[in-house]
Amino acid sequence: MLDERAAAPAAPPPTAFAAGDLAIKFALELAALALFAYWGATTGDGAWAVVLAIAAPAAMLAVWGRWAAPRSPRRLPTPARIPVELGVFALAGAAGYGAGAFVAGTAFVVVAIVNALGLTLLRQWEQ
Repeated sequence: MLDERAAAPAAPPPTAFAAGDLAIKFALELAALALFAYWGATTGDGAWAVVLAIAAPAAMLAVWGRWAAPRSPRRLPTPARIPVELGVFALAGAAGYGAGAFVAGTAFVVVAIVNALGLTLLRQWEQ
């Protein structure tokens, strides 16, 4: 006799909460770009500020586009990708904090943590 508890649980059906969780993750990606740009603009002086305001989000785009983007041919497997995504979000929060945007940096990190919990509970990391 097959024990029903031994079978792997199926992914839950999509809900409005699940769709919202993915939308929040996308908003976090955009907010991370903004925090990196703000950090660059406030960290440097003169032309250096412009360079950093462009280079910091560009570096994030390069990392995300290569290893985390859903359509990337080099997308990392989920167990390796989750730390990359969370690391990018942690760095974005730290960049906001380092630029003096304490409330924005802290709020970003809190939303990222809650979102990660939602992605985990709803088993959405594959999407």
